[in-house]
Amino acid sequence: MMVNFIIRRLINSVFLVLLVSMIVFTLIRMVPGDPLSALVDAEQQRLIEGGGGMDPEQAQQILDDLRAQHGLDLPIPIQYAQWLGNMIQGNFGRSIVRGFDIATEIGRRMPITLYLGLIAFIVTNIFGIFWGVIAAVRNGTVVDNVVSGVAILGMTVPGFLMAVVLMYILSFTMEWLPLHGFNLPWRGDIGVSVRSTVMPVMVMTFGGIAGMSRQCRSSMLEVINADYVRTAWAKGMREKVVIFKHVLKNGLMPIVSMQGGMIAGIVGGSVIVETIFNVPGVGSLVVDSMTQLDYPVIQAVTVMFTFITVMANLVVDLLYGWVDPRIRHS
Repeated sequence: MMVNFIIRRLINSVFLVLLVSMIVFTLIRMVPGDPLSALVDAEQQRLIEGGGGMDPEQAQQILDDLRAQHGLDLPIPIQYAQWLGNMIQGNFGRSIVRGFDIATEIGRRMPITLYLGLIAFIVTNIFGIFWGVIAAVRNGTVVDNVVSGVAILGMTVPGFLMAVVLMYILSFTMEWLPLHGFNLPWRGDIGVSVRSTVMPVMVMTFGGIAGMSRQCRSSMLEVINADYVRTAWAKGMREKVVIFKHVLKNGLMPIVSMQGGMIAGIVGGSVIVETIFNVPGVGSLVVDSMTQLDYPVIQAVTVMFTFITVMANLVVDLLYGWVDPRIRHS
C-alpha cells in the first residue's frame, strides 16, 4: 500500500512541477519587453555616448537576429517544448543577459541557500516546539501570555520590516553584526561567517517559530485534557515523563503537517532575505534575473524551488505513518 502511495504521489509531483513550469514560462513572456531589447538599448546608448549610434533599422535587425539566436522568435509552445527537452537532459541553458552557464551558477550558489535554509529549519523546529510546550504546560500564566503575544507579533510582522529593524539596531546602532555579505564557514573566517548568518536566520525563522509555537501549544492543550494524560498525572508520574512521553508524542501530528509549509516558507523567504542582506545565494540570483527578465534563469530556479517544495511535502506525508502507525495510505 505504501509503495503504491509513493508512486502515485511521485507521478502527481511530476505533473505539478510541469504545470508550474508551464505557467511561469508563459507568464514571464507576457511581461512587456524582453531582455534582448534591453541589451540592444544599452548598446545603443553606449554608442551614442561614444559619438556613434545605430539607426532604427540596424537596431531592429540586431534585435531580430538575437531573438532568432535564442529561439525567442518561435511560438511559445515550441519554445517551451525545446526548453523542457533540454531540462530533462539536465541542460539548464545559459543566461541571456550575463552569459553564464545556469547549472554552474546554481551549483555555486545553492550551498549557501541550503546552508541558511537548513539552519532556519532546525532553529524553527527547536524553538517553536520548545516555546509551544512551555506555553501549553504553563497555560493561563504570564509565560503563556508572553509567548502567545510574541507569537502573534511574529506572525504579523513582515520579514522585510524585521530585516530593516535588525539592520538598524544590530548593525547601524550597536555595530555588532555586518550589514551585508555572507561567507560559508568552510570558505573563509568562521567567526565572520557566524556573525553574517545571525540576522538572515533571525528573519527567516521569526515568523516560523511564531506559527510553530502557536500550533504546538494548541495541539498539546488538546492532548493534555485527554483521559489517558489525566490518568498518568493521577498515577504520580513526573511532569517531564508525562509531557514528553504522552503529551508531546501524541500531539506531533499537527506539528508534522506544518513542516512542508514551513519549508516552502523558508524557500520563498530566501528570496527576500538574500536580497536584503546581499547574500549570494539562489534567492538573490532569481531576483536579479527577474529585474532583467532573464528568462532561462527564472525558469530554472522556479522549477528547482517547486521541486524542493513538492518533495518536502511528500516526505511530510510519509512521516505521518511513522508518527501515527494507525494511519494507512491507501
